[in-house]
Amino acid sequence: MQEIKVFFDEPSAFNLQRIRPLVGVRGLYFIFLSSVEIRYPFRTSRLIYIGMSEKKTNSIGNRLAGHYLGQSGNQGISNYMKLEPLLFTYVNFEMLRKMWKHRVEDLESYFILDFVKHYGVYPICNNKTGFDILEDESPDVTLEIDWSYFHGKNAGGGTHGQ
Repeated sequence: MQEIKVFFDEPSAFNLQRIRPLVGVRGLYFIFLSSVEIRYPFRTSRLIYIGMSEKKTNSIGNRLAGHYLGQSGNQGISNYMKLEPLLFTYVNFEMLRKMWKHRVEDLESYFILDFVKHYGVYPICNNKTGFDILEDESPDVTLEIDWSYFHGKNAGGGTHGQ
């Protein structure tokens, strides 16, 4: 079994100027608080949402813009935006395709279930339940996700990219 370490790029300010270049990009995106940490059962994190884009027509850029403009219907993200600046980062699915042989939906499930394993619950703004990844087969690759990126005010580059 192959093990891949997943690191995140420098965070970007959650605004339309930073979101627009991601129109047409498929993959996962992560929205997090700039300074406040959420107290999850096992440890704290600034991460509040893990999302995905399975199609270029509904790309990471389109999905993030929907969250930013309040069109996604996710009240949690909208309300956190009122309290403090949000940041985001993403994982381009095309960069993992040679190693990850499954769908982007399965990749999102893998990340969310790994978050649950490390933090005890889903990210606070993810409303989904019952995630199961590849019930009939286990992935042929193990991802080691750098969740520490979302710890502390200065983790993951702090408020760079604003």
